[in-house]
Amino acid sequence: MRVAVTPGGYELSLTVHQWINDGLMAVFFLLVGLEIKREVLAGELASPRQAALPIAAAIGGMVVPALIYALTHGGGVESRGWAIPMATDIAFALGVLALVAPRAPTGLKIFLAALAIVDDMGAVLVIALFYTSAIAWGALGAAALILLLLIALNAWGVRSLTPYLVLGVGLWFFVHESGVHATVAGVLLAFTIPTRTRIDAAEFSTQARRLLDDFDRTETGDRLVLTSRGQQDAIVELGRASKEVTAPFFRMQLALHGFSAFVIMPLFAFSNAGVSLTGSPGGSVALAVILGLVVGKPLGVTCAALAAVGLRVASLPDGVTWSAVHGCAWLAGIGFTMSLFIAALAFDGTTLLDSAKIGILAASMVSGLVGGVIVHRSTRASRETRPLFDSA
Repeated sequence: MRVAVTPGGYELSLTVHQWINDGLMAVFFLLVGLEIKREVLAGELASPRQAALPIAAAIGGMVVPALIYALTHGGGVESRGWAIPMATDIAFALGVLALVAPRAPTGLKIFLAALAIVDDMGAVLVIALFYTSAIAWGALGAAALILLLLIALNAWGVRSLTPYLVLGVGLWFFVHESGVHATVAGVLLAFTIPTRTRIDAAEFSTQARRLLDDFDRTETGDRLVLTSRGQQDAIVELGRASKEVTAPFFRMQLALHGFSAFVIMPLFAFSNAGVSLTGSPGGSVALAVILGLVVGKPLGVTCAALAAVGLRVASLPDGVTWSAVHGCAWLAGIGFTMSLFIAALAFDGTTLLDSAKIGILAASMVSGLVGGVIVHRSTRASRETRPLFDSA
């Protein structure tokens, strides 16, 4: 079934499956972009020392699986799937970690989250560079102009999200029409959303304390806000102050989390995870994907982390052992959402897509189970062996 929209008289007609993969997934990548931006500005990627370990681990976890796929696929069109085992599903990986090790050290959770976010950055670059069709330069130029306008809105101090969202729709349209995959528009839009606030924390604290004093002073005795005009005014002003101290970036992130988790992801999984059981999925794609995720991910992540600490460019987080890091390396092999998405880009319309899906689902299940067991045991152990390297 196709659904058409006609912006400015131009008809954009896509199937429901395409609207999910090109449209809703652009919103998902908008959230991914916001998370990347947060980590770069104020998170685990904000300083070289903090970022070194997850960046090294993520690079190892992308390069080694891709190499293993390249060595084991059958050649020809199957080679387009080389990026499938590079991906990590951040939601599922962190979900398994929270389930099997709810008391895991904070450093371990941060390490896995930062690793997955760097992995997402790699996925975005791969999609933009290697899964793009022929470029329509006119549409790409229009997208670039809209992007410049979005950057200008940020520079001018515009804090309302409405103009960003309106221009974001236009950005998505022209990126889609340019031949670059439309989900890249979501990440580009995220990078333009303002992080500055109208008032700082100290100003908010002062205003909030004054308004709470006003709220208490105007109590009428019946404890019903409805009968106190002063309390109603204080609540309105407190809400305004709360909005002014909350960055547009943070407001958008909060708004998208639920929509992504309960609408986009279920629709994407329903639309993309199905496998045809008629005939043979064929080829060596399934094996290449399984080996990439089940062997390549834990090998690449663990070895790269060992190298980074051994070379003293990074150190293990407090309370985190090598056993736990290795468990997280297995959890990074849960490709699911991102791997399915890349598989659809690589093999859409071919029988190889089913083969890739089988490999992704099998590998994600194995990686989740093995990683969960390792992390659970490592975090429960009362005594751990000393790190292989000093954390100087």
